[in-house]
Formats: sequence, C-alpha cells, structure tokens
Amino acid sequence: MIRVEVVLAWPDRAESRPLELADGATVADAIAAAAIEGSEDCPAVAVHGLLAKASQVLNDGDRVELLRPLLADPKDNRRKRARAR
Repeated sequence: MIRVEVVLAWPDRAESRPLELADGATVADAIAAAAIEGSEDCPAVAVHGLLAKASQVLNDGDRVELLRPLLADPKDNRRKRARAR
C-alpha cells in the first residue's frame, strides 16, 4: 500500500483527499479514487509540481495536483505589458 494525496485548488475553494492505494497505482487511479468534484474540468495534472501523465506510477508520499485551466493567456498578458511601456 502507498499513501498519496490528491489536491484541487480553485480561487474560491480547495479540496484535499488523502488516499491509500495499492502498490503500482497510477495518477489516473488516484484521481478516480479521490472523486473530487470538478476534477474532470482540469486540463493537466502534476506530481509534486512536475507535469505528469495519467499512466505515471505513484510512489508513497506523492502529492497529485489537479491543475485548473488558465484564466488568461500568458503570451497575451506579456504583449499588453510591452505595449503599455
């Protein structure tokens, strides 16, 4: 058994689910077991801050972070700042 945590942070709320999963469990397994509302709207996932694939095998103590969509395109924001100068 391994212990992992699945987290999702939105501007108005945050949820965290500690889980015990079988050895060899993947990121997808952890997300499914956590069953956090809104996880299906997350376009990407990270493990300890590094982008991860759904098939990545987890280790004991891993933190799976559900990444929410960007509110603004960073490239557009840089262009707006450059024009303002």
